[in-house]
Amino acid sequence: MSGARGRREQLVDVRDAGRAVVDGARVWSGPIFAVDDERLVLSEGGEPVRRQTVVHHDAVNVVAWREGEDSAQADGAAEILMVRQYRHPVRAMLWEIPAGLLDVPGEDPLAAARRELAEETDYEAASWHVLVDVYASPGFTTEGGRSFLARGLRMLPEAARVRREAEEAEFVPTWFRFDDVVDAVLAGRLHNPSTVMGVLAADRARARGWEGLRPVGARWLRSPRSL
Repeated sequence: MSGARGRREQLVDVRDAGRAVVDGARVWSGPIFAVDDERLVLSEGGEPVRRQTVVHHDAVNVVAWREGEDSAQADGAAEILMVRQYRHPVRAMLWEIPAGLLDVPGEDPLAAARRELAEETDYEAASWHVLVDVYASPGFTTEGGRSFLARGLRMLPEAARVRREAEEAEFVPTWFRFDDVVDAVLAGRLHNPSTVMGVLAADRARARGWEGLRPVGARWLRSPRSL
């Protein structure tokens, strides 16, 4: 029993700052990400290896949840808010939960999540918890993401709403039955990674009766090199 307990305690990602970077340069830089080209030593006495890193802003996303009397479903089933956005790199229109970059210096992740929810959907929430944290693709980019669960939703007054521009001008915030969204994820009909991870984490959290939800200030192993 003690051995099994010990293995559970070790199931945690940790920072490792012990790999020596012998040289490197920033070979490209823009407003959202930069590219670093470096040589580092992976093991003592070994030859340096070359790695390229996309240094990117971290991001937040929001599973905005309502159910019961607040739901538009006849049976009061749970719903979540989604928007559809054009993503140029993949040339596709993707259904996504509200999300955005942590690109304001020093901004608290919760404040960013509140801002993105308001800007993209015209809603605010009374209750917030952390669902899950990830690295978007740790093999090449520093970008990390935190998913929040937002409940106690209400529409912002007209005067407090933000005019959406560029791709966001096409947004039509839409409530979807949550179980239908889960089915769409598992059927391969939804592809945005923040949406997939947030939806599946929320589904699991609901199955556990919301026990174990982390507070908004919970530990987050963010990349020290986020843009």
